Amino acid sequence: MSSVTRILLKEETLDPSFVPPRLVRREKELELTFRRYREALGKGLPYHLLLTGGVGSGKTALARRLGRDLERGGRLGGFPVKIAYVNCWRRASDRTVMLDLLRTVDVSLPDRGYSLSEMLDVFEQGVRRHPQHLVVLLDEASSLVRQETKLVYLLTRSHEVELGSISLILIAVEDLLPFLDPASRSSFGVTHRLSLAPYGRDALTDILAARAELALRPGSVERDVLDQIARIAAPNGDARFALEVLSGAAHAAEDAGADAISAEHVRRAKGSLLPTVSETQLETLSTNQLGVLLAISRTLKRRGGSVPSQKLRASHAALLEELRAPAMSRTTFWRTLKELDRDGLVTLETAGSGESSQVAMDELPASYLATLLEERLGRGRASKG
Repeated sequence: MSSVTRILLKEETLDPSFVPPRLVRREKELELTFRRYREALGKGLPYHLLLTGGVGSGKTALARRLGRDLERGGRLGGFPVKIAYVNCWRRASDRTVMLDLLRTVDVSLPDRGYSLSEMLDVFEQGVRRHPQHLVVLLDEASSLVRQETKLVYLLTRSHEVELGSISLILIAVEDLLPFLDPASRSSFGVTHRLSLAPYGRDALTDILAARAELALRPGSVERDVLDQIARIAAPNGDARFALEVLSGAAHAAEDAGADAISAEHVRRAKGSLLPTVSETQLETLSTNQLGVLLAISRTLKRRGGSVPSQKLRASHAALLEELRAPAMSRTTFWRTLKELDRDGLVTLETAGSGESSQVAMDELPASYLATLLEERLGRGRASKG
């Protein structure tokens, strides 16, 4: 009995919490923030940053990589740099955040029994025993800031309240300034804010390629398959979702006993993570739409993630002949394709004239969808062409 071909060799490198050795497509932002923090801390000054961006835009990876680089960069202004990372979605109050910060300065307190003021006194004692630049990363900071926190003010005024040298990075999906008190807001001027734009398709493909090198067996995925995943994730620019699809596709390939990830494995992974096509939705389609969708499904069973519209039209014409249905004009065929694109069932990538366009279908495994469509068209277990 032959052993199953392994594709996922280091799955942990596809996990959202993994900080890659190279921040693909965020190199400029990393260089900028690293330089600003080194300059400030080297002069003994704190530097505070509001880091925002959509889900999967690389905020957490950027902040944690920045912290790691600062720690490894040696002493600044005579003091080492220490990073304290707290996820505020789990630690959504001043007291629970302080409990984590206390551990950073080697102080451990019970979860209950101490007020915030008492905890700050103990924290100050810990800082004095271990002088350092403390860079605090508050991830998912909306959960904390929306509760009218006092901690943001105290951390951004660390010298004034005798808490030592503390710099703060607030990480959030939204702009937090409207929720901060005026004194705290003043610490985040124009040069203390960084908003990450969503990743585009090319950027997502590059990110997936870099992670595939870390996670997958060499040669187990082609770039066009990574581009297919990037196309799926591009509407939201979400690298986390793209990596989740890649992981799911690798598992699907392994389960099928394949030695490489195909476009069909990607469709299977995407359909299980975020299904968008149901049998109920198919009931609302016209006969023309069902026929074109069936031609796409059959074609993509045999080829990659997309097909030229000209070849698709030829496949559709052959299908109509098989079904003994009337031929469809080019105008009607193109209009039907646009209707399927509008409804999110296919993706049209136009490059000049309609005949040179690419047609993709990422929502369900093509083989499964073809079976459903053949049943809808009264074909039962007819030949799949």
